[in-house]
Amino acid sequence: MNQRKLFVASCFALVATSMAFSIRTDIVPQLKGDFGFTDTQMGSLMGPGVWGFAITIVLGGFLVDSLGMKRLLSLAFLGHLTGIALTIFSRNFTSLYYATLIIGLANGLVEAVTNPLVATIYPDSKTKHLNQLHAWWPGGLILGGLLGYAITKGMGLDVIGISSAALSFGWKIKVGLILIPTLIYGYLISGEKFPETERVARGVSYGDMFKEAFRPLFLLFVVLMMMTAATELGPDQWVGNLVQNLVGIQGVLLLVYTAGIMFVLRQFFAGAIIKAISPLGMLTMAALLSTIGLFWLSSSTTATMVFAAATIFGFGKTFFWPTMLGVVAERFPKGGALLLAILGGAGMFSAGKLMVTAMGSVQDHYAVHVLSPELQPLVVSNGGLDEKKIAMINDPVVRSEIESAKHYSAMMTYKWVAVLPALLTLIFGILFLYFRARGGYEAVRLTDKAPSMSPRGVPRPV
Repeated sequence: MNQRKLFVASCFALVATSMAFSIRTDIVPQLKGDFGFTDTQMGSLMGPGVWGFAITIVLGGFLVDSLGMKRLLSLAFLGHLTGIALTIFSRNFTSLYYATLIIGLANGLVEAVTNPLVATIYPDSKTKHLNQLHAWWPGGLILGGLLGYAITKGMGLDVIGISSAALSFGWKIKVGLILIPTLIYGYLISGEKFPETERVARGVSYGDMFKEAFRPLFLLFVVLMMMTAATELGPDQWVGNLVQNLVGIQGVLLLVYTAGIMFVLRQFFAGAIIKAISPLGMLTMAALLSTIGLFWLSSSTTATMVFAAATIFGFGKTFFWPTMLGVVAERFPKGGALLLAILGGAGMFSAGKLMVTAMGSVQDHYAVHVLSPELQPLVVSNGGLDEKKIAMINDPVVRSEIESAKHYSAMMTYKWVAVLPALLTLIFGILFLYFRARGGYEAVRLTDKAPSMSPRGVPRPV
């Protein structure tokens, strides 16, 4: 077993998942123009890419010990290849929907394998190395975002009046880029031996693993993961649409910028911050900064203000996902891959099925709400703004009213989302003080605590 090679393969697999995410985000305006989708329809279309992720995270958590990590990661590789091909050759909403679902399922398998894999090969620094692994989530966002932006500008995909054929060809090229990291991680794992998961290696039974899933503190963390994932991933999936409507700039640039912040902080500073204020202190700080950033975004009127607010939000959302995984891996090691899978699945279901769809509906609701009754029949279809109808309107006064409606809907959407991290700040703050009063946060080690390793038995960790 080559520990370093497995870690690098995990990083490239995560790059493939995040490139799929950022490119899907980037092509939202092009899909709307090519197919005539409303924001509500786009929310429904993007959802399978995330809630499909949730299905296979949880399913993978049940299967990873019996089938092995290598088999599941190989299946993810095949899923990526299939989903990319089907997306490129899609012709309508239904085919795009199922292609997106397949990629989402493959992404979930990557997460189901790489989290327990890294926790297994780095048992003494789980939170730190999970943060470093998940630095490559924003790393992939950056690669996908920059490449997507270059193609948009190079092909003029954002030019009014571009032909439907050029628009279609452009977004298909972007989707094809996901093949690059996919082929790399497929090659890296092809001849490599994978270890058993930490739970199996330490002799913890399936019964003890399932008991961990019903611990009150873990169930609380499942709910918190749903809230943190919605805060982090919901705005990211809609950034292309929201920021363009808010101040008229390419949203993918903001995604790349905040992804850069996340990459640097996770890769180089996570360990030091964890040591200084503990994982729970880090989560409290992350929630507070996310609240400030999102509320500021909702009132931003210039590109400078948007980037300033996004900086605060970027610092906040950076540590949510990997630190939540790290805390559960450290506090509930007997839960093994299953608990990490449940946590990730809950987060992705919340972000993909609940948050993305809700944000699309909120945008349509507020945009249509402020349009004049005379204008609504001209530009509204299926309860939302129809970009194909809007493209046929040349009256500058009417177009100005439409742009104002889009701006208002973006502003109100950010305000609604900001409520979640505000609640998280309170909850994480209480947990931080609770653990502090009990002597501070400490990781639980299987070598010290697992009942199967201690005939006399030890108290169950809190």
